[in-house]
Amino acid sequence: MPIDSFIQPILADATNAAALKAVCDRQIGEIERRQIELEGEKGFATVPRTLQRYDDIVNLIGAASGEATLYREVMSDDARRQAGADCEVRLSNVVTKLSLSRPIYDRLKAIRTIGMDAATKLYLTRTLADFERSGVASEPAKRAQIQALQDQLSAATTEFTRNIAKGRKTVSADPAELDGLPADYIAAHKPGAEGKVVISTDYPDLNPVMAYAKSEALRKRLSLANLTRAYPENDAALRRMLDLRQQIATLLGRPNFAALALENKMLDTPAKVEKLLADMADAARPAAERDYAKKLAAQKLTQPDATKIEPWNSAYLGQQVQKSLYSFDRQEARKYFAYNNVRDGILALTQDLFGVEIRPWKTAVWDPSVEPYELLDHGQVIGRFYFDSHPRPGKYNHGNMVPLRSGIVGRSIPVAALVMNMPAGDHTTGLMEHSDVVTFLHEFGHMLHGMFSPAQRWAGVSGISTEWDFVEAPSQMLEEWVYDYDTLSRFARDAKGNPIPRELVAKMNAARYFNVGLGDMGQLALSNISLRLHQAKAPTDIGAEVKRLDAQYNLIPLMEGSQFQDAFGHLDGYSAYYYTYRWSKVIADDMFTQFAAKGLRDRATADRYRRLVLEPGGSKPAAQLVEEFLGRPISLDAYKAELARNK
Repeated sequence: MPIDSFIQPILADATNAAALKAVCDRQIGEIERRQIELEGEKGFATVPRTLQRYDDIVNLIGAASGEATLYREVMSDDARRQAGADCEVRLSNVVTKLSLSRPIYDRLKAIRTIGMDAATKLYLTRTLADFERSGVASEPAKRAQIQALQDQLSAATTEFTRNIAKGRKTVSADPAELDGLPADYIAAHKPGAEGKVVISTDYPDLNPVMAYAKSEALRKRLSLANLTRAYPENDAALRRMLDLRQQIATLLGRPNFAALALENKMLDTPAKVEKLLADMADAARPAAERDYAKKLAAQKLTQPDATKIEPWNSAYLGQQVQKSLYSFDRQEARKYFAYNNVRDGILALTQDLFGVEIRPWKTAVWDPSVEPYELLDHGQVIGRFYFDSHPRPGKYNHGNMVPLRSGIVGRSIPVAALVMNMPAGDHTTGLMEHSDVVTFLHEFGHMLHGMFSPAQRWAGVSGISTEWDFVEAPSQMLEEWVYDYDTLSRFARDAKGNPIPRELVAKMNAARYFNVGLGDMGQLALSNISLRLHQAKAPTDIGAEVKRLDAQYNLIPLMEGSQFQDAFGHLDGYSAYYYTYRWSKVIADDMFTQFAAKGLRDRATADRYRRLVLEPGGSKPAAQLVEEFLGRPISLDAYKAELARNK
């Protein structure tokens, strides 16, 4: 059966785990059948036959992995979520087996590159390098050992992720402790039979409390609950992850897992990442110290003897400083950001900026709140996507884009799901922080990257199949648009339909660069933790080591009792390269200079960006994509200029 016929629509409306397991069985059976077929291929190895067969396997693995991840993240019962998690483990084992197949490696290596187009040559070169990094050239006994370790690692990472989803916590509060919170939040959190209000660690519950609750005791309790999610059970899973990764790296002749994991990134050695972190810290630290001083001064207004900022007070003090020094009231702003309006505004922005059409898509969904759409260009459907935007018990509690189908020219269009945790509804129930709007557009930026790059011959370079430390750049750049009055005025409206005032947006922008320094130092701390934990075996006390690594950059250290590493989900998917977010920020700021010069709604710039950066996917090195768009190499100048606006 042709691969495009075999890859069927996702089973969105599966009613039980058995149905999801059957899908997984079918997909894995087909992957294994095609692998055996390719391993036994005879005659000359060619692009149309050998590489195409390999790419078909890659395409099928991508589709199966996307489905399994989606089911694990969004299904409403534990049995179906577990079916997705089990399939992820099985698929990971299959991928390891493929990566260690010497017959397939030999067939691909035998393909002649004379006359090969640049995109195909790059794909083949990268594929062979990935095989070699996996240990395919090792003796059979060592390959078997690597396979066994990778299988164990897959089980550990799946357990780690599953425990985070199950690690949701709640705290009880007296109604009086909600003083300072928005009226709609208080209305949505009625006291129970015992007169207590229950507040969860879900973002729509957590973030408003940390920013607005006048009760320091409540902020401290909820912060500790959030920073101990999945503890202590995930310490064991994390330890296994770190130790197994180190064992694999050692077997492959690398000094540590970070060295192995970075070899196919834009910054391809730990030393380069360490230099990036140091350079960014040099730029961010002065701004961070200014931020810290402003927050401490705000705290001294009520606590004159205060000498430091406690972490559970940081967000609260931040919004206090924005009000007192910049006349920006975040609660005033949030009145204009109802979820339904924000969603429609982001879709309208996409249509206006890129000249495309977005319309509802009639298809099955896994929950009544899920919103499916189609993306059209000149009347032709070029992509399909789902918004799963609101929290549910057991659902993935962060935000991400899940690729479900690859876009391949003349064969298939991309399909993806955006999984988020935003308030639901209108001005009564769905008011969002402006930071939530930023997050929404960030995650949608990943979606557009995948939707706009289907014109590739190979699944292995389609969509976001770029160097992983570039993948956050397009989404981070798109965040800039929700600080633009012209953009906001089109969808940011209060309950009476009045648009957000220009003066309020001006105040928002005046306050925007406050806390950027502290925020960046916090992100550099996370990058440091991610990198350093993967340069040796797991430390004896992971929590203590994480606190030490955090303090090397973070000006507001983690609170006593924190074990946040057990819910630091990026230690799974990003492992040693959480720095991606900082490096991508540098690239995003640099790319945005083109829009800043020409105008945020300049169609020519948007079209050039789409054509040069988004549409190529991974068919060119990321540095080349950016240089072609900028007309020069990547620079830190725009990032430094942004920090300089923090006064």
